Order: sequence, then structure tokens, then C-alpha cells
Amino acid sequence: MSRTKSALLGALVLLAGASGTAVAAVHADPAGIAAIPCTVDYKVQNQWDTGFTAAVTVTNNSAAKTSWTVKWAYAGNQKVTSGWNAKISQSGTAVTAANETYNGTLATGGSVSFGFNASYSGTNALPTSFTLDGVTCNVDDGSGGGGGGGGSDPSGRVDNPYAGAKVYVNPEWSAKAAAETGGSRISNQPTGVWLDRIAAINGASGSMGLRAHLDAALAQKGSGEEVVQLVVYDLPGRDCAALASNGELGPTEIDKYKTQFIDPIAAILADSKYASLRIVTTIEIDSLPNLVTNTGSRATATPQCDTMLANGNYVKGVGYALAKLGAIPNVYNYLDAGHHGWIGWDDNFAPSATLFKQAATSEGATVDDVAGFITNTANYSALKENNFTINDTVNGTSVRQSKWVDWNRYVDELSFAQAFRNQLVSVGFNSGIGMLIDTSRNGWGGTARPTGPGATTSVDTYVDGGRYDRRIHVGNWCNQAGAGLGERPQASPATGIDAYVWMKPPGESDGSSSAIANDEGKGFDRMCDPTYTGNPRNNNSMSGALPNAPLSGHWFSAQFQQLMTNAYPPL
Repeated sequence: MSRTKSALLGALVLLAGASGTAVAAVHADPAGIAAIPCTVDYKVQNQWDTGFTAAVTVTNNSAAKTSWTVKWAYAGNQKVTSGWNAKISQSGTAVTAANETYNGTLATGGSVSFGFNASYSGTNALPTSFTLDGVTCNVDDGSGGGGGGGGSDPSGRVDNPYAGAKVYVNPEWSAKAAAETGGSRISNQPTGVWLDRIAAINGASGSMGLRAHLDAALAQKGSGEEVVQLVVYDLPGRDCAALASNGELGPTEIDKYKTQFIDPIAAILADSKYASLRIVTTIEIDSLPNLVTNTGSRATATPQCDTMLANGNYVKGVGYALAKLGAIPNVYNYLDAGHHGWIGWDDNFAPSATLFKQAATSEGATVDDVAGFITNTANYSALKENNFTINDTVNGTSVRQSKWVDWNRYVDELSFAQAFRNQLVSVGFNSGIGMLIDTSRNGWGGTARPTGPGATTSVDTYVDGGRYDRRIHVGNWCNQAGAGLGERPQASPATGIDAYVWMKPPGESDGSSSAIANDEGKGFDRMCDPTYTGNPRNNNSMSGALPNAPLSGHWFSAQFQQLMTNAYPPL
């Protein structure tokens, strides 16, 4: 999104924003960013009587770097006590933050984010001067990009809607979670609200509708900032690669999608009553990548996906949703980008980014309507595999040749999301886009979690013995046995990542284990049947699904209990 550039540091005025967020208030820089060698966005995300948590995003506008050091000084007695994503040291009032081994590369126009906890007493005055490798920076107003910044432009939009904000706790999900034994440990976590059929807009089967959720979010908001997370999911011909469609609209019903689904949602979100909320919309999960991976001559192709590629209604539907919702100032569109076990192969990676650009510039949409992308929505891919890397070899054989990795270029979601963000920028998306990663069910903790690498007998024993993701195959997606809650929702956790989120509410089924008659347009997909022996998309492997699952979206107590038992980090 376009952002005004901040002025020289001498014109800077620092203010204390709501919820302890530090906001840089500056004049516009008509000369643009060319004269600014670097920008630093310093935000106090949380503050209490004796301490605070801060997030820092540095954007480099000069020559590319292979290592970096950021320095600033405090006017008071602030003392850094712990940090992440940087090596932070302090001498008196002077603080130095240097790169870790994994984030030293800082391209021209690139950003890096880190954070820390600190103690203080008295007044927590903000630093007024920062340097990057000895060069004085100004403070970014949110235009720098890279995910993690929380600055704002004059329109009130922010670079990262999650920075400095609470996130809406769905009272309906919270009540179900709290009613479970041990569920109160996580029942106050924020989760996504799924708009997966037209009836969900006004509330179906006695559940809360969209307005009811937004009203509840206003009540939770108080005087601070509040994010509401919505999943917009009802494309015509939806789930074209599924063995049974979970969608209510036929392949040709694009007009119905526009007028009866997107338009009513947009009308509600545009109500001035909700203008103070930051509304994050996750746009059409598991749709566009199907047009890359499941069409044409591929073994995984389906007639349904060929139809949707030919009629263009996935591209048109996504473009229309982005344009209609993106026109609302406080809405932040995040387009679904699959996951590493889908898009991470060489022949899927670049073509997917190109297709997303096509959709984001159709039906009146522009790249400015895209705040970022989300990966791993409602999926199980591990956030970070620590026991092996894509560069490892065993007895001269690359990890990429293992049956599990199968020539993919990524082994986990974090490395994929960061790399795919760069690819998206390279095809024309704004450099300020940030990524979300759904960590609701990718913790893979419990007794089966490996504590180190596997045996080096072969590349397969090495990978299979060390991988956290315990699925039978990376293509398995339905109610996976052994899964656990992942990282708790948090803002700006890593470079380029706006937030870890629980977009899929833990405990809500992915689909029924057997056919169940219903009026919700939800078919029976045998990938949810624990006796199913698979298809080309999961290399004819067992489904790995839990038994006795209810319809998708319905409460699945056994799964919820398993997710808590296998949570990592543990509860």
C-alpha cells in the first residue's frame, strides 16, 4: 500500500499511543525515500509498571548488507532483559542490536524485525535517534514494509494491523473451548471467524452473524486497538481438488458470489460503526493454488479444477473480493498462499506468485488491495524443523531426495513464508506486504516429538527420525492424528511475518469421517476417512485422519483434547 514517507529526524515528534504503542508523528517528505538511508520503526507493544515489550523494524534503503548493527540510547533507566531475532547488548544507556546468523542478509529495500523485553522505572521515554551500521536513520511512519512495522499513514492505516493491538476472542469458540477439561488454558486465545457460506453472514443455526461478532469486538476493544480476523471462503466451484466439494455455489455462480456473498459482507464492514476496528480478511483459502497444481496434464489434475481454470471464476472471484473489501480503509486483505507442502516445489513456487498477481489485478483490484498473504491456513505443516535443513546431505544424498521432502525446496512454513514473500514482491506486490502463518495445529509436541536428528543410516531415516511433523504424508490435511497446538498467536514474531495466528479455530473439524446428511453444502471427502488409502495428491498414502469426526466446522472434542495434549510449546 502506498505510504507517505517520514521526514528527517529533526522534524520528529514522538507520542505515546493507545495501549502503550509508540507512534512516530512526522511531516511528509516530498522528496521521497531516496535521501533516507534507513528507517527504524520502534514500537512499545505492551507496557506495565516496571517493564515493557518493544518491537523494532529496520528498513535498509542503501546498499545490500550481509550483516547489520542497530544502535540507540535511552534517556532514562531502561534496561533490556531479553530479546529475540537479534543479539542485543547494553552498556549504560547505549543499546546495540546485531543480526543473528540466520537474518544477517538485508537487501536494498529489505527489512528485518526483532524485539525485546526491558525494565524501567519512572518515565519510559522513547529513543530519539537510531543508527544502522553507523549511519543515522529516521523513524519510519509505516511505509518501510517487511512485516512487523506498526506505523500509520494519514489515512489511519497501519503497516501491520497486529502490531500494538489485541485480537478478537470469538465468544462462541471460547465457550466451547472452556467447557472442555483443561480448555480454559487456551479459551482466551483469538481465533478466526469463518464466513464459509451465505447464511453465515447473518448467522446460521443460531450462531452469531458478522454484525454480532463486530459488535462483540467493539465491546472487547476498549480504548486500545483491536483486530478482527475473518475467513472469506465461498468461491463458486470451491475446493475443486477435493474428493467432495464443501462449497455451496456451482462453478458458474460468480454473480451470486459477488452479489449475495461479497457485497453484503462489504456493506457490513463499511459501516462507520466499525471504523475503529482493524479487520483482517483471509481471502479464499485453498483456491488459487489449485489452478497451478491440479490442472492440465498433471497427475493430480481434476476435471473440476480444469473447469475453474477455463472459466476464470476463481481469479474473478478473488479479484472482486480484494477490490470490494480493499476499498474499505480499515480492512486488511491477506490472500491465502497455500503452504510449503503444496507451493514449495520449483514448478509451483513462481507460477503461484504470478497467478496471485493476476488475481490481485483483476475485477478492479490492484496490489494496493493486498496487505499480505497467509500460509498454512487450517493446515498442519510444522513452523520450524530444527533437526534437519534443506541443505543437509546423508552419505552424499540430499535431504531433498528423501521420501518426505520429495524434492521440495522447503522443509517448514517459516522458511517458505519468508522466501515466498520475496517472490511475491519480485512479481510486483508492494514491498510492505507481511505474511501470516496459521499455527493453530502445527505444534507437533507430545511424546512423539523427536529430540534430535534421525539416524544417518539413510536420508529417509535421518529425515523421518528428526521431523516434528508426524503426518504420514505432507499432502494429508484432514483431522490429522498426533497433531498439537502450535505457537500462540503473536505479532511480529520473525522477519517479514506480521503475525502467527490461529485462523482455524482448534477443535473445529476439517470434515466428517463418514458421510453425514446435512443442509450446509458439505460433502464427504474420503481424505477425512481413517481407512482411506489415498490418491496421487498424497502419494497413495493412508489419510492419517482421526475417526468419528463430525461435519467440517462442527466441534470435535477428541481432536481438541489431542491438540492440547500435543501442544508445542506445551501448555
